[in-house]
Amino acid sequence: MSSTFGNVLHLSIFGQSHSPAIGCSLDGIPAGIAVDQEALQAFLNRRAPGRDETATKRREADAAQIIAGVVDGHTTGAPIAAIIENTNTRSKDYSELRRKPRPGHADFPARVKYHNMHDVAGGGHFSGRLTAPLCIAGGIALQALEACGIKVMAHVAQIGGISDLPMDDMVYREADRKAILTNDLPCIDAAAAGRMREEILAARDELDSIGGIVECGIYGLPAGIGDPMFDGIENRIAQIAFGIPAVKGVEFGMGFAVAAMRGSENNDPYRIDAETGKIEVESNNAGGILGGISTGAPVMWRMAVKPTPSIGREQQTVDMDAMENAELSVHGRHDPCIVPRAVPVAEAAAALAIWDALLEDAAQR
Repeated sequence: MSSTFGNVLHLSIFGQSHSPAIGCSLDGIPAGIAVDQEALQAFLNRRAPGRDETATKRREADAAQIIAGVVDGHTTGAPIAAIIENTNTRSKDYSELRRKPRPGHADFPARVKYHNMHDVAGGGHFSGRLTAPLCIAGGIALQALEACGIKVMAHVAQIGGISDLPMDDMVYREADRKAILTNDLPCIDAAAAGRMREEILAARDELDSIGGIVECGIYGLPAGIGDPMFDGIENRIAQIAFGIPAVKGVEFGMGFAVAAMRGSENNDPYRIDAETGKIEVESNNAGGILGGISTGAPVMWRMAVKPTPSIGREQQTVDMDAMENAELSVHGRHDPCIVPRAVPVAEAAAALAIWDALLEDAAQR
């Protein structure tokens, strides 16, 4: 399996949803980076399961144990290794899935690729549970970026047909950040959060699930970071974003909407800021990236998250052992909507991609 990411940073994620533990190793980190363990745990708690009725009933502490690479609150320069224990598993709920694949899940292609030797319990290595160690690494990256004046913020932009207020694509707003952290769901608009909650609970009550969109902004990234062609900022973010289970689409700036625009509408005019004397853009349709390189404007991107495939409704599938058509109603504890818990995961993914690009840029200079 390919479970590594990074050019200068080297992130590796290991474990399965129901293995004794899951974890990550993170190599390539400079020595002396401050790591606030309490802040890291608070970040992990935003993603942790079982905290809300809109999420899975599987409750895990998700307590990060950093076992190497950090001493006295600072990185040593050696690889960081961290684990999270899995303490609340019910593997028997998944016994039927080795022969009856869930529509919309990786069960069938995984059986073919790994010759039926893969772990099906809880989705195994394909589970969203693996985003917990991603958030350990990403939480450390977020702290490193904050120390450089770079802020990463995400919110639930949409669930079903209900949309939140958009993030400001030119200026970081602390008020938006506070709202995201305190509202019913991680949204800017409290009213939208309430309507989204109702939509999620309605899907749950109908033994169904619902998807949505997470929007993420990276504020304070200077111009000139990234590369053309295959190592651009878009490439890096998209690579790690598509490693998040259930992500089916990624777009930057205006994204697919540019197909309906003219150049005179889409182009972001340049100007000299009267106070700073720096070159700036007047709009940010490009999402802060041109030619794979940062423009100095906020990097704005969105990821589409599909509805959770594990649902209680009866679905058509096959019995792969008997080679006959079959029906399946998925049992177990599953999120009716994983979008709210994907918000900190998007922040973690963005932080790792940007930190890797910054470290590579520093090495090239």
